[in-house]
Amino acid sequence: MKLAVSSEKIKMTYSSIFARSFSRSEKKLGYGATGSLLMAFSIWIVFKHYLCQVSVFCDAVNLQKISVDASLEMPVVSDTKISGYLEGEAEEVKATCNFLETRSDYCEITGNVRVHGKSSSVSIASLQSGFQAGNYSRKIRPYSRKENSAAMELVKNWSVSFLTGYNKTHYCDLNHSVPAILFSLGGFSGNHFHDFSDLVVPLYFTTQQFNGEVQFLVTDYKPWWVSKFRKILEKLSRYEIIDIDKQENVHCFSSMIIGLKSHKELSIDPSKSPTGVSMKDFRNFLRSTYSLNRKTANKVQDRDQDRRPRLLIISRRKSRAFVNLGRISKSARILGYEVAVAEAKLSTDLSKFAALVNSCDVLMGVHGAGLTNMVFLPDNAVLIQIVPLGKIERLARDDFAEPSKEMNIRYLEYNIGVKESSLIEEYPIDHVIFRDPMMVHKQGWDAVKSIYLERQNVKLDMHRFKPTLSKALELLHH
Repeated sequence: MKLAVSSEKIKMTYSSIFARSFSRSEKKLGYGATGSLLMAFSIWIVFKHYLCQVSVFCDAVNLQKISVDASLEMPVVSDTKISGYLEGEAEEVKATCNFLETRSDYCEITGNVRVHGKSSSVSIASLQSGFQAGNYSRKIRPYSRKENSAAMELVKNWSVSFLTGYNKTHYCDLNHSVPAILFSLGGFSGNHFHDFSDLVVPLYFTTQQFNGEVQFLVTDYKPWWVSKFRKILEKLSRYEIIDIDKQENVHCFSSMIIGLKSHKELSIDPSKSPTGVSMKDFRNFLRSTYSLNRKTANKVQDRDQDRRPRLLIISRRKSRAFVNLGRISKSARILGYEVAVAEAKLSTDLSKFAALVNSCDVLMGVHGAGLTNMVFLPDNAVLIQIVPLGKIERLARDDFAEPSKEMNIRYLEYNIGVKESSLIEEYPIDHVIFRDPMMVHKQGWDAVKSIYLERQNVKLDMHRFKPTLSKALELLHH
């Protein structure tokens, strides 16, 4: 068998494309038909670095489409394609990678895709010859928190490369008839907030176009995580999960996505979804998955003694615990609430906890992973976030206040005072941690986490806090 397209012809085509590209650049810059080749070369050198950051392969054979994203003011390779022909039979390989999102990198590949778990590699087999295998490659860590180096250090690095000049079926041990999604359970998995924000929500968003006809390939596999979220995983894919790191066989697919699409914290951007899904759809998906009965919180009637609004207080043990939990519960009951208290532990049965949260009208707790369970609340319910000392208002807003809007949940925030913090028992009131928390922030996240999140408990001043509980009741009346 011989290729109908020679390597020399491909190289000439490649060169002519860049020649035309330079010509267009010169016209755009206003240098005229006699513009300097040296100037064009200089422009290419300047932009080459950026192209390599966003394209799948810096030396890709045929750059079909280059567009400029005005908001980013840098070239974006939106479509990288290699094509070859074998005795009249066409093979098209299309690989598009997005390295511009703030939260995650991902690649979408169509063609002869081969996955080898033991070597953490994905190869795109092309029928072309004349180019050495491995010349075109990228590295990607398939986890949705790329801005956090501590998280990404816990994620396996995968290589994506072209293999050229091979037969279509050569070296495939297992051929799959459905697309694949490769993602990692490394990073911060095991923290309930990150489980949803970094994994469950992005996985839901990424899989919607497949309607269950997709194979999950999991790297950094954690059996307890899969067990905890099995109901969700089985709803998103009809196929048994593959622990890809243990696979010595080469798995072959006609298309796959490496990494999960994620755009913001615990949220979905419908404008970036092929199917237009939103957090409203995600919450409906959760209700269906866990058979949750309540879609909307009940409107509170002044004289309805049989239906008291239910308040769930998320308790904590190790840090940010309520010191006066008993008094908080008693005050809430006096105001008219039915009160439940629960701790969202790692070992908690998620189905049971989801049902408990869904039965409530108000969820309250100190800033932390337990508040993530608001995803199970009925619409029009109320979330009360207690924000501890430490100038972490922005973190509180990004993690829970902003996402609550997309979930149709009313949000209330209570910022504790110095005397409501257990830190007052350790430090004098004029200490820098009270007087100027930003000085602690300048020491880095570890210092902030150690002092304000890991060593601080909360003793609510009920005289000061009661108006917040009353406001939640007022919201439930309307």
